[in-house]
Amino acid sequence: MKKNVPYFILLPGFVLLVFFLILPLVASIFPSFLPENGGLSNYVSFFQDEYNRGIFWRTIRVSSIVTIASLIFGIPTAYFIAGLNKKWRGILMAMTLFPLLTNSVIRSFAWINILGKNGVLNSLLLKSGLIEQPLNLLYTEFAIIIGSVYLFLPTMVMTLVGVMENIEGEMLEAAETLGASPFTAFIKIVLPLSIPGAIVGSILVFTGTLTAYTTPQLLGGNQKMLMSTFLYQRAATLGDWNGVAVIALIMIVTTLVVMKVLNFIAKQVDRREFHNA
Repeated sequence: MKKNVPYFILLPGFVLLVFFLILPLVASIFPSFLPENGGLSNYVSFFQDEYNRGIFWRTIRVSSIVTIASLIFGIPTAYFIAGLNKKWRGILMAMTLFPLLTNSVIRSFAWINILGKNGVLNSLLLKSGLIEQPLNLLYTEFAIIIGSVYLFLPTMVMTLVGVMENIEGEMLEAAETLGASPFTAFIKIVLPLSIPGAIVGSILVFTGTLTAYTTPQLLGGNQKMLMSTFLYQRAATLGDWNGVAVIALIMIVTTLVVMKVLNFIAKQVDRREFHNA
């Protein structure tokens, strides 16, 4: 009986997961595989269409750039926060989380005011004499990337801080005692030990960017659609539910592939560090 207790505790959550997530998802996607709805030819046709391929690869490109940018900015920020005392760490963590308390629509409109032709950035550039005409920054991939990095960077920082604050300070002191510079100690000790957090953060940021709707819609518009906005257009405007199922499954499979690739990279890095130790 004791061996069955943990499974019994998990049963309510499992039932909720099956009935409110898995079954609706299967019910939405399964019809796209039926012969009368086109079957597998739906997926072949999707990638044969140049317009669809463009949206798919744009989504992968934007999600990848946002993930890399979040890592570049998130790692040093998280390292700085993790190295502070408990009081200041709590203050900076609260400041990091503060943007998440604001609705994503409001944050996107803020970026519209910044990146628009009459926005803050163009006004500053025009007044400084660096440009003669306003730049077309809005409704571009650049705008989507900027808005998405702002949206998901706190997630990356929070994930990395949770890992870095558990790294023993004595390890860094020992490395510096043996002649390693702070930068070398960071590269050789902090980065390898932070890989689990970086992998989790990368998965969260990539999948978040891949599935986000508000920011790509408001900052990219119909000119630079991503898979999420493409899916919404098919559903709300065209009522093409078979096409919606195809797009949804492609997004799910893409997410799973990215997770597998990142986990594989993490295992390879861990194995290399083990052999080098």
